[in-house]
Amino acid sequence: MAAEVEKEYPDTEVKLVEASGGLFEVVVDGDLVFSKRSLGRHAEPGEVLEVIRQHRAS
Repeated sequence: MAAEVEKEYPDTEVKLVEASGGLFEVVVDGDLVFSKRSLGRHAEPGEVLEVIRQHRAS
């Protein structure tokens, strides 16, 4: 997934932060844009890129 984001947004820093309990969150410009914990599921294919696009467009 990191490679997918870096390909779409080459100027973006992608960083994997290890956590316990299956935590998966995506933060863009300091804003939480996807949270597995909140949704109770993992991201669908392409979903993370879409939420990043929506965040950057707003």
